[in-house]
Amino acid sequence: MDYNGSAIVAMKGKNCVAIAADTRLSQQLATISQNMQKVFKVNDKTLFGLAGLATDVKTFSKQLKMKTNMYKLTENKDIKASTFTNLVSTSLYEKRFGPYFVVPVVAGLDLKEDGEYEPVIASYDYIG
Repeated sequence: MDYNGSAIVAMKGKNCVAIAADTRLSQQLATISQNMQKVFKVNDKTLFGLAGLATDVKTFSKQLKMKTNMYKLTENKDIKASTFTNLVSTSLYEKRFGPYFVVPVVAGLDLKEDGEYEPVIASYDYIG
């Protein structure tokens, strides 16, 4: 098994967040692709990035998309960034005995007051 690696960084400011990642997919010293998606949109206020094994990045991102869609259907609202951070953690912990080889980074904004947002940044290890 080869780890595909990646670099993801997130930062926060007043009423804003940013997340960035490389788009290179490689195996050892060979570049396979230069446009692999590693940052995913949850909603207008939340993004997450996944570094790690390429197959697990795709699998875990699809699992999170399914879970956020289920949240939206049952709660009739978009998931908050702070709630999404808990969802990511519990999703990783569910697979603790056979973990996904991904390192998630979440960046988002929670509405605090009228027009004010609370930046939310989180990163995880393999088991949440």
